[in-house]
Amino acid sequence: MLQAKRLVLAHFWVAFIAFAAAILLGEWQMFVRSPLSQWINNPEHYYRSVTAHGTVMAYVLPTLVAMGFGYAVCELALKRPLLGVKWAWAGFWLVIAGTVIAAITMASGAASVLYTFYPPMLASSWYYIGVVLVVVGSWIWVALMAINLRAWRKANPGATVPLAMFGNVAGAYLWAWTSLGAAIEVLVLILPASLGLTDTINAGLARVFFSWTLHAIVYFWLMPAYIAFYTIVPRAIGGRLYSDAMGRVAFVLFLVFSMPIGIHHLFADPQVGAGFKFMHAAMTAMVSVPTLLTVFTIVASVEIAARLRGGRGAFGWVKALPWHNPMMLAVTFSFVMLGFGGAGGIINMSYQLNETIHNTQWVTGHFHLIFGGAIVIMYFMLAYELWPQLTDTQPLPPALIRLQLWLWFIGMLVLTMPWHLVGLLGAPRRMAYYDYTHPALAPQAWTVVASTFGGLLLVVSAGLLVYILASAHRREKTGAAPFTFSITAHPVARTPVALNTFGLWVAMMIGLTLVNYGFPIVQLARLEHAYVPVIPIGSR
Repeated sequence: MLQAKRLVLAHFWVAFIAFAAAILLGEWQMFVRSPLSQWINNPEHYYRSVTAHGTVMAYVLPTLVAMGFGYAVCELALKRPLLGVKWAWAGFWLVIAGTVIAAITMASGAASVLYTFYPPMLASSWYYIGVVLVVVGSWIWVALMAINLRAWRKANPGATVPLAMFGNVAGAYLWAWTSLGAAIEVLVLILPASLGLTDTINAGLARVFFSWTLHAIVYFWLMPAYIAFYTIVPRAIGGRLYSDAMGRVAFVLFLVFSMPIGIHHLFADPQVGAGFKFMHAAMTAMVSVPTLLTVFTIVASVEIAARLRGGRGAFGWVKALPWHNPMMLAVTFSFVMLGFGGAGGIINMSYQLNETIHNTQWVTGHFHLIFGGAIVIMYFMLAYELWPQLTDTQPLPPALIRLQLWLWFIGMLVLTMPWHLVGLLGAPRRMAYYDYTHPALAPQAWTVVASTFGGLLLVVSAGLLVYILASAHRREKTGAAPFTFSITAHPVARTPVALNTFGLWVAMMIGLTLVNYGFPIVQLARLEHAYVPVIPIGSR
């Protein structure tokens, strides 16, 4: 039974309210850039919207979901009250304060630098202060996860850490190290320039520090989804987890391989040498291993569920799956979008093929499929699974949930597939305006119209999500059934120490990061001519 209900609810509600606002901004961007609307004649308004959309989706939504879900897992998996509730609330209010400060700054037009910051462009210092507060609030969550795990270990010496908590703490440690790159960039390079303490900035060094965070943050985003894959999906569809050990291997491999790969986003940047670009490209391929392990393990777990329902034959068991079950739909949709997005990612990481699609709409389609598709759809399911516990009611209406999931899945495919197509044709991303009356672009006009209608489906789906969750608060308090996690199909008497602790994996994470980033950082920091004049955006 959850005791920190108000804390978890607060995180999820703020996350989804911000998410709904960001969805509306995203759809507005598609509409005003399409032939369906006349151009707004002020590109700054467009980039203001893009900055707000990206900041909410990249920082606010996943951070609050990870924190809220993490606190819930801490109590439900460890079966003990959360330690440090007052500190948890302090972290929450820091995130809220940072979000509000950044939102006001973006709305005023003083921070239209996109969520990737892009020095030498500089926003108002208030925008960066807001982002820093969000990160500091999340670091409190990281500390509380470590403290609660340590207290549980002390009370249960030698016991195996529950898989959900193991993945939860792995995600917390990953975020602590991942966020350090952007934190250094902001605090050491960007904020002093934004405050007027210097009128130049080492833009190349700043981009390298941000690349430290830029790709690894994706795996922080997906950790709650992967915890759901391993510890909730098999139980929800009436099956068993194929392998507990495989889940632990996947979580620790994300710690090791998700960090030293970010420079593959800088293939077109001249300030980093070809050798380190190639090294990061090779390391990026390794991060596919825990994903492939996860796909195998969860498909095997799904097959177990089907065979327990009477499924027979090499493929006949697929018919026996509970397709009416929203969780079955969600994991299927998630894997389909993960497959499409992952295939696009292989092109992105290739040292040669990246030149074809670099900074085109292909990249936009790729990360929307991965985050907005495969990951966010599982955020919905986390909320649906936890809501009965948080509101003391019975499970939410499955018919409405299925409709919401279908709308999201279809909308995301209709939104992103045209982006992949025009990306191959060379359409640049982050453009405020395309003149589709021009003969060269007229044949592509249908793609942005299609994406606009795909975005509209996403808006409807997001609205339905909020309605389903809000309506649960008005239902009769009948009490929720005890929350359980998935049972493994192959229990083991003792989990290996390496898969029950984090010391080895955290050391490898830090070591590989320093090896892959140390030389470029030191080299760029020593280049005096690398400093360029800053370009203020809005007022300071």
